[in-house]
Amino acid sequence: MSAAARRRQWTIKEISMASIFKRSKRRNEPYLIQYVDHLGKRRTVRGFTDKGLTEELAAKLESEARQRATGLIDPSQDRVATHRSAPIHEHLSAFEESLSDNTEKHVKLTMARVRRVVEGCGFETLGAIEAEEVQSYLRKLRKAENLGHRTYNHYLQAMDAFCYWCVTTKRLLASPLVRLERLNTATDVRHPRRALTSEEVYELVESARSSSKRIQGLSGEQRAKVYLLSYMTGLRRKELSSLTPRSFVLDVSPATVTVEAACSKHRRKDVLPLHPDLVNLLESWLKGLKPSEKLFPRLERKKTWLMVKKDLERVGIAYKTEEGIADFHAAGRHTHITELLRNGVSLPEAKELARHSDVTMTMKYTHIGLSDQAKAVANLPTPQRRVEPATLAALPKSGALQMRCTFCGAKGHGMTSSDTEENLQKRVNPCRGKGFDADRRQLATSDKVEAAGIEPASRNIST
Repeated sequence: MSAAARRRQWTIKEISMASIFKRSKRRNEPYLIQYVDHLGKRRTVRGFTDKGLTEELAAKLESEARQRATGLIDPSQDRVATHRSAPIHEHLSAFEESLSDNTEKHVKLTMARVRRVVEGCGFETLGAIEAEEVQSYLRKLRKAENLGHRTYNHYLQAMDAFCYWCVTTKRLLASPLVRLERLNTATDVRHPRRALTSEEVYELVESARSSSKRIQGLSGEQRAKVYLLSYMTGLRRKELSSLTPRSFVLDVSPATVTVEAACSKHRRKDVLPLHPDLVNLLESWLKGLKPSEKLFPRLERKKTWLMVKKDLERVGIAYKTEEGIADFHAAGRHTHITELLRNGVSLPEAKELARHSDVTMTMKYTHIGLSDQAKAVANLPTPQRRVEPATLAALPKSGALQMRCTFCGAKGHGMTSSDTEENLQKRVNPCRGKGFDADRRQLATSDKVEAAGIEPASRNIST
């Protein structure tokens, strides 16, 4: 018999040797149970003051230890059961530790939301978490505090993250919140944003540049630099705040700006190309600055929306319209992405420049108005019919036979003997590309051309 088999047999034999005893002879002193667990370790647990109940508990402990030793009880399920019955605050502390690689703000918000839901629902253990309880509490909270759909989803997302972490760390077999659905944020937009036009961005920059007032500790010239850099790079406020002369490489083609992973929203180092006009400005802006000196220190802590609001109002541009508000994020990042698409950049390219995880997020930053849609529709080519060269050759060269225009139905589009095939195509479809939608009449369905006032030939049908 192998050593492992002998050790296993000895462990099973030892498991049956449980003992019950008291440390003192006091009447109300509880009994203690001493037994050997499935790992061969001697354990001592507290029993009851009643000897009979203590014997039942000892028998139960012996039976469970024997089943674990023989493999009848799955150790992983046993471990999950232990976690489910442990105080939930122990798991919350471990979960908070697992978030340490994220930003301090993210950790603080996530844990505050999770703890508020846990305390509001009265959960004391992991096993007590129920989807119905969480949903009921969040609905009451939304009504009591008038929470938006987005904030509601943030609470649910935090709880989802906690439960998913419990599954990955084998504290739960499955997430109890897996079927809870998020609310539709499109039906409850509390702070809609609008993009500025390039002309409005110019007015904003000039308004700041000509201002003698300091707003949020920034001079007019400093604000103008922030607005320009935000619009021409699409960087977020925190990312702008982290920029130093080291962030820029201006002596290569294309010139680039680098956002370090510690300051990027998705915790990844990003290298972005710079607009040539911005490169010329940066060469003068960076003069006299130390390599590690920040261009806009503590910008992430300033009320940048107030800066934009006051500078817009100085030149008569409304901060808030029916389309939405034009805060710092809208005037910079939203306008940057919208103008990229307005000027022919494809959606996948805009997604990469915006550093979004998917195209759906990029579309949320795109503000296409009715005038943009009208321009897009005007570029739509009108349908046309291809006329074969043989048919074109058979057309009379004189203007005696007046052709009916394929699109507008007009007469009098004559031809000359010098017409090429391309010109003849234009003669047949002279209004091609003009966007005529009303009363379009195509050439006859036969291969022959229909002349004005002449009926197309038809077959004789015998009766």
